[in-house]
Amino acid sequence: MKTFLLCGLLACCGASLAADAVKPLYENDFEKAEVGKVPEEIMVLGGEFAVKADGTNKVLELPGAPLDSFGAQFGPNQKENASVCARIFSTSKGRRAPTFGVGLGGVSGWKLQVSPSKKALELLRDAEVKATVNFDWKSGEWTHLRFQIRAIKDGEWKIEGKAWQGDSEPKEWTVSADEKEEPVTGKSSVLGSPFAGTPIWFDELRVETAGGK
Repeated sequence: MKTFLLCGLLACCGASLAADAVKPLYENDFEKAEVGKVPEEIMVLGGEFAVKADGTNKVLELPGAPLDSFGAQFGPNQKENASVCARIFSTSKGRRAPTFGVGLGGVSGWKLQVSPSKKALELLRDAEVKATVNFDWKSGEWTHLRFQIRAIKDGEWKIEGKAWQGDSEPKEWTVSADEKEEPVTGKSSVLGSPFAGTPIWFDELRVETAGGK
């Protein structure tokens, strides 16, 4: 068992103890998952994902080959007022680095992506970059991601994302965008491109109803 599980989930989703008492829409820390397989409720879109034991911890691993872009979906179908978070680990190799992220709204939905080669944290709708900010990713450290889509009023949505390394979640959203095109309905996802040839680990997946401002 992870001795840090509760702290990790709170750090990932920025929840208070009172908020954490509300049952999430989906969560998975892979501790009960069978090594070498993928939990049956997770839909792999590409890549040889499998649960891996890392000491006393278990993670969902995307291998370092082939060098392409892959993803896996989980949780209920949602269009708006949804939040997804995860913690993700990988390493660079020479000048090569992976890209990775989380998504909402299925394959063609919105994504929050860490792009170390650009030193950037990006918001994408499908494959189009809609907003970007500087993010200095450190190889070999867990990265926490939190991402949400909120309906502001009829015909307007707010897309917001955070990324951080270490235990302290930023109070403010790291990157955001205003959107007037209706989000698509779909599942939450984790995404990875192992361009460094090293594995990408995903852990503590969690889907919730999106918070307010």
